Amino acid sequence: MSASRQMRLAAFCSAGPVSGHHGGWRYPGAVRDFTDAAAYIETARLLEQGCFDLMFIADILAVPNRLDASMDSQLRYGALGALRLDPIIVLALLAGQTRHLGLAATISTSYFEPFQIARQLATLDHLSGGRAAWNIVTSFQDSESHNFLRRDQLSHDQRYDRADEFMQVACKLWESWQDGALVMDPAAPLFAAPANVAAIDHHGTWFDVAGPLNVPRPPQGRPVFIQAGASARGRDFAARWTDIVFVTHASLESGIEFYADMKRRAAGFGRDPDDLVILPGMSPVMGETEAIAQERKTLLDSLAEPRAGLSTLAYHLDIDLAQFPQNEVLPVMDVPGVHGHYKEVAEMTQKQGLSLAEVGRRYGSGSGRFVVGTANQIADRMEEWFVKKAADGFMIQPPYLQGGIEAPVRLLVPELQRRGLFRTEYAGPMLRDQLGLKRPLGS
Repeated sequence: MSASRQMRLAAFCSAGPVSGHHGGWRYPGAVRDFTDAAAYIETARLLEQGCFDLMFIADILAVPNRLDASMDSQLRYGALGALRLDPIIVLALLAGQTRHLGLAATISTSYFEPFQIARQLATLDHLSGGRAAWNIVTSFQDSESHNFLRRDQLSHDQRYDRADEFMQVACKLWESWQDGALVMDPAAPLFAAPANVAAIDHHGTWFDVAGPLNVPRPPQGRPVFIQAGASARGRDFAARWTDIVFVTHASLESGIEFYADMKRRAAGFGRDPDDLVILPGMSPVMGETEAIAQERKTLLDSLAEPRAGLSTLAYHLDIDLAQFPQNEVLPVMDVPGVHGHYKEVAEMTQKQGLSLAEVGRRYGSGSGRFVVGTANQIADRMEEWFVKKAADGFMIQPPYLQGGIEAPVRLLVPELQRRGLFRTEYAGPMLRDQLGLKRPLGS
């Protein structure tokens, strides 16, 4: 394997009690006190031990209630998204406990303001020495809009219109301080060079922002951008703005199609396609033998409540799935929610003729994303996707903590390193160094 192309590895974590598997919080030895700072520190240190590129903390802004208009499944059975801590605060804690690991937070462009987010992420980038990343989402849930003085959710296109302008403003704010503008010369005296700091005076459809930012330009120029849009508009948004695309697929074939399409779209926006890193989600359950791994997956699945899986799917699609016959296949529909999750489930349903109830059970156990076996077997799967251009690396979604992180670090990473597929040490102090991404020069 050429040293010029190696895998990127990120970890998809939750600042809440449920991780990559609905039964994970019930798994023996799993971390259940998600308010314990020590648990996040241990996770981050494990990931850094394994030379992971980044730790990505997902977030939503409500307790979802899309199934039967009830929160029952979320709170009783542990559906994903039931509870979450604020990811920015968690990552600020971890910035002082790690040296190389990238720190990514989900932040919505639908309910916050560009100045606020630009300031928070610039601060995190400074305090971490250039390791901040932003997972950009356009919130779609009515339950979220009702928490932010908005009775009705914005339409799909309006959300992306707002997000596009949000990104323009945030980037202008990060660039409002030129490199070296903060002089801090006590003898001159010169605190900052006025000619190198400028207002942005942005006046648009969604935002009016004067600027400049009251934080100097971040070490990385701007944070690393992550996005997971799978609709046509979402793909264009990711191809224009983002550095990392996080995606889920039900098959290698769909992964290859998506990879090629996103690289083409990036080139269409005048970008180097190699600067767009595609990371499919993967949840490895591994053991020293295949039998041990299968036993672990069987136990995990037995601990997942099917209704929790259906509740999470209903939240992801923003559709009340209780209105459809549970013994029939998932109907073809235009979903207002996450198109990528719908495509993943629809592909699985159409190929296997699964009833909606069975889809809920499988979604609860994450069967479409799980790979079960020894480190060697899982590395085979990852290498196939990597070589066949379905992935530039993977977003590892641990089924539970801490074991779901410890096993990949102890077993999988050394196997990938042995094959020359993954680094043995960090490339530099900043996240952009690990990802091989150029620092934006600014306007």
